[in-house]
Amino acid sequence: MLHLTIDGVSINVPAGTTVLEAARGMGEYVPTLCWHPNLTPANACRACVVEIEGSRALVSSCSRQAEDGMVVKTKTERVHNARQVIAELLTSTNNTASAGDLQELVSHTAANTLRFAGGETWEQPLRDDNNLFVRNYDACILCYRCVEACGVDVQNTFAIAVAGRGFDAHIDTGFDRPLPESDCVFCGNCVEVCPTGALLDKKEYELRQSGRWEEQDITTTRTTCSYCGVGCELELHVMDNQVVKVTSPEDNPITHGMLCVKGRYGYEYVQVHEDITEPAP
Repeated sequence: MLHLTIDGVSINVPAGTTVLEAARGMGEYVPTLCWHPNLTPANACRACVVEIEGSRALVSSCSRQAEDGMVVKTKTERVHNARQVIAELLTSTNNTASAGDLQELVSHTAANTLRFAGGETWEQPLRDDNNLFVRNYDACILCYRCVEACGVDVQNTFAIAVAGRGFDAHIDTGFDRPLPESDCVFCGNCVEVCPTGALLDKKEYELRQSGRWEEQDITTTRTTCSYCGVGCELELHVMDNQVVKVTSPEDNPITHGMLCVKGRYGYEYVQVHEDITEPAP
């Protein structure tokens, strides 16, 4: 066990615990955008920064492991200002309407979303090139979650990466190819980990666009995927007696929130009511 102090409170945590885990474990608010419990910390957003005694720069708490005798401060003016500017910069260039975590950061820091308004914005056309999910890069904050999920952390497909420099940095499929022409296997794990709605299941996108997506009317039922013997646990999101989305619990020991293309998108057969007497052509 390690002994450290967070905001004046002494706590003990197991070795290997991150500063973020330690702070949240004692109820402190530490925001995150690029961090995900089942992905390697990308250290991209810097929303989780804290002050550590003896450190000149602010430290990313999501990747910094706790050390014995460490003194951490999560509520200083310096920390608050850093988080506030991050929120203001992101909201000045991106469509953040569906970015729940970012909206929470804006609210918590009292960020002025108009502070940097009027400059260049990151406007991208909607990419709708397949039947499973759409890509709205107007909402992308380059958190790297999708890249991590497509890479060594989960899928090992490496169909997407960050391309470009500076303001031109963007998520790319390789020469901006349509997804069906890329290495994508359409597992949808990038959609699962996206925190802003830049990646969205096609059915959810269409329902939202038509004004028929009613979050309060959706019920969730847990079941087991029927496609193979792995035993992946599914969460069926049902609205108007129709499955509208499939996810998996992040804490499930088999899936860790991730699925294959069959588990995530192969559910339409349960909604076919006609008697099928002949095989498909």
